[in-house]
Amino acid sequence: MSTTLAEVLQRFGPEYLRAHTLSSAQARVWRAIVACRTSALGGERLRCDGCGVQQWRWHSCRNRHCPQCQTRQRDAWRAARLGELLDVPYGHLVFTLPHELNALGACHARWVYATLMQCAAATLTEFAANPRWLGGIGAFTLVLHTWTQDLRRHLHVHALMACGALQPGADGRGNWVQPKRSRSFLFPVHALSRVFRGKFVQALQQAGQAGGLPRDPVDSALARQQRVQALHRHDWVVYAKTPLAGPASVLDYLSRYTHRTAIGNERLVGIEGEQVRLRVRADATGGKRTIAMPGEQFIARFVQHVLPVGFKRIRHYGLLAPAAKTERLALARKLLAMPQANPQAREDAQAFMRRVAAIEITCCPHCKVGHWRVIEQRAADRTAIAATLPASCRGPP
Repeated sequence: MSTTLAEVLQRFGPEYLRAHTLSSAQARVWRAIVACRTSALGGERLRCDGCGVQQWRWHSCRNRHCPQCQTRQRDAWRAARLGELLDVPYGHLVFTLPHELNALGACHARWVYATLMQCAAATLTEFAANPRWLGGIGAFTLVLHTWTQDLRRHLHVHALMACGALQPGADGRGNWVQPKRSRSFLFPVHALSRVFRGKFVQALQQAGQAGGLPRDPVDSALARQQRVQALHRHDWVVYAKTPLAGPASVLDYLSRYTHRTAIGNERLVGIEGEQVRLRVRADATGGKRTIAMPGEQFIARFVQHVLPVGFKRIRHYGLLAPAAKTERLALARKLLAMPQANPQAREDAQAFMRRVAAIEITCCPHCKVGHWRVIEQRAADRTAIAATLPASCRGPP
């Protein structure tokens, strides 16, 4: 029988919290997930004007770590990106940090995550500007993920990048350049790996010398030197997946990554005794298998993926950078002989989504004729929300 993440936290939470302290960010996420779509967050009592049946509709938490709240947010994000894709193939690249940096990521998550994204972005920007490969301004989006299928720490960034670049001209006209080797080949991954490694290791050494990593678990100059040597011993993993063609498939593909949580309810098979059973990927062809782990271990693995407060895990660069996106994208679309993005079309698409959502919500599933009408409203119960997690279990951020 399937279960939910909230049920796992409620079932094994008390035992876990007796031995562990949550950060403020983890406590906030915990409360949101447990309270999501329950009376604690308030809601409305509805009655069908056709058959008279009644039900409560409880509010959602909208937390980005909550698996119940991501589908609608993903659809809204997808609609907002409709006018930003170019009619060219797109490459999917993955930049991964070695596991030797996992301990540092646990102690300085914000620095490690930000530096990982900055170095991946700088590497792609540098290769795009190189005339050997493109010689222009690229267009790419980065999405941070920190987990494996079984919730272990695995720090990596997904990059979706247009196969081509804009060469701005002095006259404001510019050129669109295609990749030099083939229309769908961007950069050699081994070269990307070496440059990416060099940028990250340099940033790590500079931060250490400046005292910017006071909680670094490697606490001596000799040990830090040995860590750098270990990081240089092997090539870092930069993986390039099969290029995608067509804006629609690209958008669908990217939206699956942007709002994915560490664990979704659909992967939770159930609770058996003291074990949580979940589905994980069995092979590269999409096969699945079921594994089990102790409930406390499951929670410990889950909370390590809570992001620092305010951290942006989706970032846009090059032509998509917010500072110059409108002008650069318009020029790129013109050079590619694409019609300019129609703001009204985007608004119509979003209105259609809202209308469909409203139909789904307001139409009574019992008689399929009547519509739900609000007859009572209940405010959120702050006492009930606070009771989902004792204050003594919360530590510093």
